[in-house]
Amino acid sequence: MRASGILLPVSALPSKYGIGSFSKEAYTFVNQLKRGGQKYWQILPLGPTGYGDSPYQSFSTYAGNPYYIDLETLTEEGLLTKEECEACDFGDNASYVDYEKIYYGRFDILRKAFHRFVPDTDFEEFVKENAFWLEDYSLYMAVKNSQDGASWSEWDSELKRRNPEVMNAKREELSEEIQFVRFQQYEFIKQWTKLKAYANELGIQIIGDIPIYVAFDSADAWANPQLFQFDEACIPLAVAGCPPDAFAATGQLWGNPLYRWEYHEETNFAWWIQRLRYCFKLYDVVRVDHFRGFDEYYAIPYGHKTAEYGAWQKGPGIKLFDAVKKALGEVNIIAEDLGYLTESVLKLVRDTGYPGMKVLQFAFDSREESDYLPHNYNKNCVVYTGTHDNNTVLGWLDEMSPEDKEFAQSYMNNRNTEKEEMPWDFIRLAMASVADLAIIPVQDYLCLGAEARINKPSTLGTNWKWRIRSEELTEEILEKMYNMTKLYGRLS
Repeated sequence: MRASGILLPVSALPSKYGIGSFSKEAYTFVNQLKRGGQKYWQILPLGPTGYGDSPYQSFSTYAGNPYYIDLETLTEEGLLTKEECEACDFGDNASYVDYEKIYYGRFDILRKAFHRFVPDTDFEEFVKENAFWLEDYSLYMAVKNSQDGASWSEWDSELKRRNPEVMNAKREELSEEIQFVRFQQYEFIKQWTKLKAYANELGIQIIGDIPIYVAFDSADAWANPQLFQFDEACIPLAVAGCPPDAFAATGQLWGNPLYRWEYHEETNFAWWIQRLRYCFKLYDVVRVDHFRGFDEYYAIPYGHKTAEYGAWQKGPGIKLFDAVKKALGEVNIIAEDLGYLTESVLKLVRDTGYPGMKVLQFAFDSREESDYLPHNYNKNCVVYTGTHDNNTVLGWLDEMSPEDKEFAQSYMNNRNTEKEEMPWDFIRLAMASVADLAIIPVQDYLCLGAEARINKPSTLGTNWKWRIRSEELTEEILEKMYNMTKLYGRLS
């Protein structure tokens, strides 16, 4: 069934409190998706953000980001007052997130709500049902906060190695902080579940996004060292990244711990199955980042400053996905299969049956034929004008070589289109393609430039900050979106 949707991170939603959240503005956006004829809302990972504010470096693969808890909902529940919310300084730029102000303001006001919160049976049931991850995560964050944010690798050896007596002592010592973390997760999941249900009622499905790896500074790595390539002192033997290429001369050093795949296979991939089962409670479809890492992964010796001297190692391959299918049945997964792909990676994607990704910004290399050109697609794929890692179409046009721009204009026969309107030509190209699903970043519908870019890989300081303003997605744009969606047979 042909369909389309919009890519917009939750953090980029409009909000009066500095960062997007599960607020009334989120419900407004869902309504706009419906009016625009869209069937999907694709978001970025929802986990609590760590170093660099990246949603791909989270303190937990299960937990939700407390930043997304809607303060007005807490006010309606009698846990906060409007005056308390408005007294906080969350930044004054409606187009960007001030993460420093959010960090120093959001937890203080959530703590006020927590002190007024009276645990009930719903809360106790939530804690019980999620104990398999919440117990480790709440203790991890409580200890981390008590040690000025230090990662578990810097903790005392007995706590680092989870000595039972030391763990019990910390649970008692930090019991209130542990309960505060549980409260945040309870409010997060309660609000997100309500928002997702509303979207589903309107025929909108949520595409979630999970990184293939977990962060080293995470409850997952601390609580489950046996899953990862650690030595006896819990120091990584090697870490994740990408080799040097045209985009990064020294490669990309991500620093995530690598999986001990032989252990995962011995357990019939129990941890992965549990992780994905939980994901399908949160989302309708799951995009799995860096899918090629399941075929072969790039291992960089721990301690290296760049990714230049890593080596490719064999991943679990189809065995993992056979185990997932046996345990969970047919699940809706999108394989992020971008970048240089070997034949074995292509075979793995084919064997799983999952749709891969096609990005139009990768299509117009005048030097060679590209699999990203629409005439080369098959139906079982998802086409994007760009992803969260790309520039906006308008920003990308400014970066194109004259030869590539000439190629693109010849392909689309749009030499007479004004530059400011060109994003619509690329949207049309995606919508007209045979791809079953077309996902368009909202910035391209708005014809915004590089100032609206979400992320520039391998950089720090300016990423994950852009937000849409409430007045930008106009009824005129929604009508134009609807008409194009209808024209190319993608109406929900």
